[in-house]
Amino acid sequence: MTEELFYANLDYQREKRRGVGEVIYGDGKTAEQITEIIKRLAAATDKPVFATRCSQDKFIFVQKQVPSAVYYQEARIIAIGQSQEAVGNIAVICAGTSDLSIAEEAAVTCELLGNKVTRIYDVGVSGLHRLLAKSDELQKAGVIICVAGMEGALPSVVAGLVAAPVIAVPTSIGYGAAFGGVAALLAMLTSCSPGVSVVNIDNGFGAGYTAAVINRAISCS
Repeated sequence: MTEELFYANLDYQREKRRGVGEVIYGDGKTAEQITEIIKRLAAATDKPVFATRCSQDKFIFVQKQVPSAVYYQEARIIAIGQSQEAVGNIAVICAGTSDLSIAEEAAVTCELLGNKVTRIYDVGVSGLHRLLAKSDELQKAGVIICVAGMEGALPSVVAGLVAAPVIAVPTSIGYGAAFGGVAALLAMLTSCSPGVSVVNIDNGFGAGYTAAVINRAISCS
């Protein structure tokens, strides 16, 4: 079943097809559009409904219409409802504090989709001892999301240490030759460590969604 608005065509069957309902991409949408879509999607499910890439100003507008809305500022996510379950264990790792926004987008996405999340932040390869100190936490994870900019080396190192699948997220952080994340993207795509899959530049949501699907499959097996 779908509902066609002037500016959107809402997909109410996605949860049945994919296990996860439609998630709103907030960038480029007005606060009014986000509010109306959130209200309609929330009325059709008992699961959390959320919008990514939303500014504080958009949240303020939404909350006036939907008082139960919550804003995850670092992740830039507006959400209604919280998951009542927390299965498995997804580790979200980021190389540096500058990558935190994308890492939090991934982590909050995982949590809203009903997964337990372990955060391991600021453990980039420039201080490898910081990552190695977290070895026990890494080994306990069923899926690992690895977020890094600059040369994008962290996912290769992590994948060489763990048995879990690694989802690499290149970020647009870096100096000139980083080319807005292209250098990190190419480095991750050409990783010599097996078990690394790569999403698009700055796509924390995509990594979180994929990790949630893998984690649920592991937990149900």
